[in-house]
Amino acid sequence: MTDLSQYLPILIFLAVALALSSVIVLLPLGVSRLTGTHNPSADKNSEYECGFPAFEDPRSQFDVRFYLVAILFIVFDLEAAFLFPWAVSLKLTGWAGWLTMMVFLGELAIGLAYAWKKGALDWE
Repeated sequence: MTDLSQYLPILIFLAVALALSSVIVLLPLGVSRLTGTHNPSADKNSEYECGFPAFEDPRSQFDVRFYLVAILFIVFDLEAAFLFPWAVSLKLTGWAGWLTMMVFLGELAIGLAYAWKKGALDWE
């Protein structure tokens, strides 16, 4: 038979976390409902972007370059995230770690050159 008493601290932790998160979310809502005026109107409920009404259909298609730039940003942002731990542990990994990272950076450089050649970084 399994001793479930070892899981009691985890259960208490989850209960406290759920209670605190509920208080943090619901308390401001309740206080604002009690102390403020709740007068919704058409102007308050209307959609707006950057302070002015939207002038296009929200379901319009974006140019694929937006997505391509976002993907390239994520790839090179992750590259930076891999470089910091590699630099810290370079003494432990030695030449094998250095060579592996150079192959990784070479692949990223080839990918950047390909995207540049295809015009993915050009903006009109």
